[in-house]
Amino acid sequence: MQRVVIIDDEALARKGLRRLLELHPSFEVVGEADGVESGLAMIRREKPDTVFLDIEMPGATGFDLLSRLDSVPKVVIVTAHAEHAMHAFDIQALDYLLKPVTPARFAQAVRRVEIHNAASGALPVGPSYSTEDRICLRTTQKTIVTPISSIPALQADGDFTRIYFKDSPQLMICHPLGDYEATLPSPPFLRLDRSRIVNLDMILRIDRSSRDEARLIMEGIPEGIPIGRTAQQRLKSHLS
Repeated sequence: MQRVVIIDDEALARKGLRRLLELHPSFEVVGEADGVESGLAMIRREKPDTVFLDIEMPGATGFDLLSRLDSVPKVVIVTAHAEHAMHAFDIQALDYLLKPVTPARFAQAVRRVEIHNAASGALPVGPSYSTEDRICLRTTQKTIVTPISSIPALQADGDFTRIYFKDSPQLMICHPLGDYEATLPSPPFLRLDRSRIVNLDMILRIDRSSRDEARLIMEGIPEGIPIGRTAQQRLKSHLS
């Protein structure tokens, strides 16, 4: 049984999360709080396994709350603000939910908590996403927030990841490709090989030059992506 505390300054938001958690009998809500100070007291008293935490609250933020804890439980961020996603990576939140949260998306977060608990922390950390979400991507020059559905492909470049977009220039991000494999929804995202993840929904056609060579033509990547025989077979198995 996962003991859960909900912290959100909006009573309706807390009520909505409690109702969603009632659909998952392995989670028990042991307390609610409406701010940072009451949330700290609740966590220290109840010592929950997991906290469903809002960010923007009067007087302080959910991140401020976490910084004041000696021992931080598992955290699922629940917020209306997409711009906090990269900070959620930094504090190793298990998931990042954007309000309003659908039951299907909430079930993904619950499953992620369960898997993390079963694996004793072996799962790569960082928020996971659904196709309904927006993702925050930060470079040394700028930060952009974009819908997950605008990304046709991601490509490994050493310890960095090159991210392609449908209607804007590509970005180089200081995170390995494996981080995105662990957090992007599958489907529609599929890791074809060691170097590439593609969005199956954005494939336009496959131009084959031989059994071993082909080029994947995608929205936003008119020049295409070269793929080998193994990647072709993997792609075929997921499109058939």
